[in-house]
Amino acid sequence: MAKKDFYEVLGVSKTATEAEIKSAFRKKAKMYHPDNKETGNAEKFKEVSEAYGVLSDATKRKQYDQFGSAAFDNNAGGFSGFGGGFDGFGGGFSGFGFEDINLGDIFEQMMGGGRSRSSSKRSAKGQDVLVKLDLTFEEAVFGTEKTFKINLDEICSECNGKGGKNPQKCSTCNGRGSVIREQRSILGMIQTQTTCPDCHGTGEIFKEICSHCRGKGFVSTSKEIKLKVPSGVDNGDQMRMAGKANAGINGGPNGDIYIEFTVKNHPLYKRDGKDLYLVVPLTVTEAVLGCKKEIPTIYGNETVTFAPGTQNNENIKLKGKGIDDKKTGKLGDMYLITNIIIPTKLDRNQKSLFNELNDTKLDNEEAFKKFKKYL
Repeated sequence: MAKKDFYEVLGVSKTATEAEIKSAFRKKAKMYHPDNKETGNAEKFKEVSEAYGVLSDATKRKQYDQFGSAAFDNNAGGFSGFGGGFDGFGGGFSGFGFEDINLGDIFEQMMGGGRSRSSSKRSAKGQDVLVKLDLTFEEAVFGTEKTFKINLDEICSECNGKGGKNPQKCSTCNGRGSVIREQRSILGMIQTQTTCPDCHGTGEIFKEICSHCRGKGFVSTSKEIKLKVPSGVDNGDQMRMAGKANAGINGGPNGDIYIEFTVKNHPLYKRDGKDLYLVVPLTVTEAVLGCKKEIPTIYGNETVTFAPGTQNNENIKLKGKGIDDKKTGKLGDMYLITNIIIPTKLDRNQKSLFNELNDTKLDNEEAFKKFKKYL
């Protein structure tokens, strides 16, 4: 039976780089691995491993490009199948058949660049923490200083984070931090590597467990955190306090505290980013004759002139009277939305005045003329 094209098996071109070949093998191997319940296929896994064993080796790839699969026949000279094994495979291949493949080596050395036995002892960053903090409208606009309490994991001072005293090598994993499980399959003996259940990956066990942290290596502590909230924060904004959260593992850095703000609504102002909106009530006479009114802004009262004939829902801009946004360095604006209040209760004198006003033909505006044209 003719050999399949190794490039076709991996799904790469003949000019593929070493990185592209490695990436293609990684995807195919994960897809066809026998342990994959959805897409596992032992024969295809064998094919892609075959192809990678040749194309990942510069010398073998050159011979394959020149002579094809014949270069790897037992009688072709120079090569004797794959009896010597592929680099990085635990038990290697014999001919084109599997014999005692160490899957941990396949996926961690060939695909991940290798893994040392001490990888289980590598440091890791501590867990981050999210804190939700309530602010009043004024606190968010002008900034403030807040204090909050939080429970955090800190390195145990008694055992310095080790979890015990008098450490000794774990007999279960022989100090490796992981154990190898063997399982016979149609491919031969398959080995899988898992974290040691006794030492939990550290490679060490202790004759004396720390009584202070009960072997965890850290203790829960209530801490009081002070936070300076800058001006201009908005509802849903977050701040990060780097390195202030839970202690890291094996000397790793502390996690971060993320603060998410919830800002209370204001009874008058509506906020849109760094801009503010204020609805200003006007009487009918103020709107018709014009007026000057005292307007409350977040920086104090301002006298604003409303022109005669001011209409309902007019938008008047007060430049620079919005929020000082520290994130953008820009100052927002304030917008006044006019709301002309129509009285619902009139005394006798007021009603008489409106009747007199009505007799003065107030409907001579252009809008009334257009309307009457279609009556």
